[in-house]
Amino acid sequence: MAEPGAPPPQPARLADIAEQAEVSEATVSRVLNGKSGVAAATRQRVLAALDVLGYERPLRLRQRSAGLVGLVIPELTNPIFPAFAQVIEQVLAGHGYTPVLCTQSPGGATEDELVDQLVERGVTGIVFMSGLHADTSADPARYARLAGRGVPFVLINGFNPQVKAPFVSPDDAAATRIAVQHLRALGHRDIGLAVGPQRFVPVRRKVAGFHEETGGLGAVRHSLFSVEGGQAAASALLDAGCTGIVCGSDMMALGAIRAVRQRGLDVPGDVSVVGYDDSDLFAFTDPPLTTLRQPVRAMASAAVDSLLEEINGNPVQHTEFVFQPELVVRGSTAQAR
Repeated sequence: MAEPGAPPPQPARLADIAEQAEVSEATVSRVLNGKSGVAAATRQRVLAALDVLGYERPLRLRQRSAGLVGLVIPELTNPIFPAFAQVIEQVLAGHGYTPVLCTQSPGGATEDELVDQLVERGVTGIVFMSGLHADTSADPARYARLAGRGVPFVLINGFNPQVKAPFVSPDDAAATRIAVQHLRALGHRDIGLAVGPQRFVPVRRKVAGFHEETGGLGAVRHSLFSVEGGQAAASALLDAGCTGIVCGSDMMALGAIRAVRQRGLDVPGDVSVVGYDDSDLFAFTDPPLTTLRQPVRAMASAAVDSLLEEINGNPVQHTEFVFQPELVVRGSTAQAR
């Protein structure tokens, strides 16, 4: 609602919209009047320009939702989850679907309760991110029951062969192999892995890749996927004499850096630290974090594409689509002394 005495909103100016969208005023006019003869990508640029400039879309151009799609993620405190959520929501919206974000929290709704709420609201499909499908101690029968209710779904980050659905995952084993290779190239010989609880599939894969690359000689410490967990695991690895530490997440890497500094040591002067995920913040830490980048956009797009195929009655292969991580070298790793 406008403030009392505020001037009425100005009508959209074709010139402003055309400049923002980098198209002609005639093209803007055709889009606003619902005329044909405009490419879909160009039409979308004009609509985006309206949004950016703060103009309301004409009623005839407001997209009707093709349906609700649930997105179930563990939390929002780890930046990698909002990064995935943002891309998934953008891709869904581009296809006309309305995303419904659901997060779990201590003492809050469980994954099963969130799923029940989504199904009761008539969702068209569900995307699971790092859910119970990644937990080897969880009963996979819950997903068979969901399929029996006629709700298509796709699962990101974690694989269970008993669940009949498309999976999208990063290559966790390759990630730790690449990290170890990087540290060895810098002269590090005592390399440790700080990683999350052993019951999770991505953790087991990271450990397998780490042992494969170190010949089973590297030290592994399991903890929580958090700053505090990384600090505790790294402290134990420092006690074991490690000068290079590979972490299961960027949040754990921050904890590892804290553990190193608490001992009066320097990163990377005394100890090199490698993270995993590479959400936007970690290029600006002190020091900027060397990490393995998850291909978030490619993975999120593949997950949504698979789900939409299922929704449209075109079942995709019920298998795991695996994406390769990328080593991003920054300031937290250096030549061993």
